[in-house]
Amino acid sequence: MEPYVKHKNIAALLNRSNVDTDQIIPKQFLKEVRRTGFGVNLFHDWRYLSDGTDDPKFELNNPAFKGTRILVTGDNFGCGSSREHAPWSIEDYGINTIISTSYADIFYNNCFKNGILPIVVSKPELDAVMGEISANEGVAFSIDLEAQTVSTPGGINIKFEIDKFRKDALLQGLDDVALTLQHLDKIDTFEEKQKAQLNWLYN
Repeated sequence: MEPYVKHKNIAALLNRSNVDTDQIIPKQFLKEVRRTGFGVNLFHDWRYLSDGTDDPKFELNNPAFKGTRILVTGDNFGCGSSREHAPWSIEDYGINTIISTSYADIFYNNCFKNGILPIVVSKPELDAVMGEISANEGVAFSIDLEAQTVSTPGGINIKFEIDKFRKDALLQGLDDVALTLQHLDKIDTFEEKQKAQLNWLYN
């Protein structure tokens, strides 16, 4: 997992509420267990026409949003099933920041495990940033995780809250495996002790 760094990038607007994980990555694409290769199917049923070409009516197919890393979306994003493929597909597409008023709990937790920062803002704050994008498609927002701020060219400055442990893990690029490996010396000590006491487990 790459460390999350301060960045300024295009903010894409997906003004839809209750976007569930089957819309984020439909069930037919859940056959792989690797984290890569899902970005091409992100929002598949909205993103493509029946012939496989891009649907020009879908928000993220707007040329102004090309290369976005910031997704601004409606309430209750990531609801539905608990599939971790949803944040995998978002990260693989290139998005590392989501701004919404609320998220489904499991999806919210899975974002942090996959290098995505899910920012929670108030309804007035969301309306304000959505309005700025609508008025100036292709506008770039500045995200500073260390300072916990979102800043826009239009003068909007939002201070967001985040759990310190999750913040530090994102800043260092540490997923659950990497966090566990920080205690490798203790794991080795435990295993050596266990081998001496319960040798039959290792035969």
